[in-house]
Amino acid sequence: MTLLDFPGRVACTVFSSGCNFRCPFCHNAGLVLPEADRSMLLDQAEVLAFLRKRQGLLDGVCLTGGEPLLFEENLGFMREIKALGYAIKLDTNGQQPKVLEALVAENLIDYVAVDAKNGPKRYGETVGVPGFKLDRVEQTLRFLLEDHIPCDSITIMMQKEVAERIEAGPGSKTYGALSVAVQYYCEVEYVTTVPKEVFHPRPKVDSAVLRLDLRKEKPVELIDEEL
Repeated sequence: MTLLDFPGRVACTVFSSGCNFRCPFCHNAGLVLPEADRSMLLDQAEVLAFLRKRQGLLDGVCLTGGEPLLFEENLGFMREIKALGYAIKLDTNGQQPKVLEALVAENLIDYVAVDAKNGPKRYGETVGVPGFKLDRVEQTLRFLLEDHIPCDSITIMMQKEVAERIEAGPGSKTYGALSVAVQYYCEVEYVTTVPKEVFHPRPKVDSAVLRLDLRKEKPVELIDEEL
């Protein structure tokens, strides 16, 4: 049972094996690496039996990993969890936007947490995938910012350089497309700078924490948001 993993719910956390990232700092490497010991894994029928016995005691399931959206069988598993009356929180690395969009359209997801790993320049290094392309993660973040799942605010830590670009106002040197896109959907608050000295191993640049409060009303009316 957890009171932390799924805000506002009394929940259990289900870890899915397998991941398409190889983050060197991963705290669940035993679930991710193909050579890891699989003897302790449960099949989905066992998990569903556990959940049936706890109906009325628990009201949420946090599905995390690994990366839960990699495998088609997990989608059917989520439908069965939902049929038991549980709310579902999904933890994802953001690499499967089309799958996420389909799940939201089917009303299978109540809460999404996306683990955005780093700024664009070092994303591949951070996730252990040389030549990594960020487009699908960006698509996932845009989808969530478009309010397909209710969301009040997002607090995120990132490279200070990226945070300054997001917060920048018109006329400043760092103001650009990223500033416009985020500020269209959110009011941006620069919370604090996190110096590189507090991390181990120490990175080359400082980080920053931003709070993004989603706007109830957009600052301008657009004919076509997709553009």
